[in-house]
Amino acid sequence: MRSKGILESAIKITNEPPTGMRANIHKALDNFSQDTLESCAKETEFKAILFALCYYHAAVAERRKFGAQGWNRLYPFNVGDLTISASVLLNYLEGNTKAPWEDLRYLIGEIMYGGHITDDWDRRLCRTYLLEYLQPELVEGELHLAPGFLVPPSTDYTGYHQYIENYLPTESPVLYGLHPNAEIGFLTSTAENLFRTIWGMLPRDVADTTAGVLSKEDKVKVMIEDLLDKLPEEFNIQELMSKVDVRLLYLDSL
Repeated sequence: MRSKGILESAIKITNEPPTGMRANIHKALDNFSQDTLESCAKETEFKAILFALCYYHAAVAERRKFGAQGWNRLYPFNVGDLTISASVLLNYLEGNTKAPWEDLRYLIGEIMYGGHITDDWDRRLCRTYLLEYLQPELVEGELHLAPGFLVPPSTDYTGYHQYIENYLPTESPVLYGLHPNAEIGFLTSTAENLFRTIWGMLPRDVADTTAGVLSKEDKVKVMIEDLLDKLPEEFNIQELMSKVDVRLLYLDSL
């Protein structure tokens, strides 16, 4: 009985995965620290490539929300893939005079992340991401990780988080290398899940004082009508237009 009381008064805490590119990049960066950024002798190269890896991890992990337009199959990409890739990056930069781009692309794209991938087209997509992100222009600060999002200059740990907040464009499929229309399917699926959840939360039997028990269709209809009643009245466009000075409209058209 005592343990039951403890459970009833306890707060349930869950660690939900982040949603959206912004939250995913922040989450990826959270796996490292300022000490990590300063751990390599080639600090400029290491910082730039590590940030690109965080962006890459966020893109491949969150791309699954687009369904078959994202990946043909769902893959268990995880934090371990990112942290091991960062360790490989550190070792290879320390052991080579120049950044071994081809080696890094192969190890990360074919082994670390590619080890999860079973579809040939998905493997090709994974390689293409790294071909776009891991280039010499990355270190020079001239590479766009997405349209309108230039790789950040060398800074500290807090500076990278702030750069994401200040310069990352608004969430859209373009950040993942997809056409803007790819979001239509995702939004449709989200709306369907929302209404399915509402449907599932409805009680099985709702008494109606006038007609007995409401069917599920009637229950949803009642909820929709209740939402519509709470909406503000529509604007009378004709009345508003009659109050607008015609001369102003003429000037605006010039």
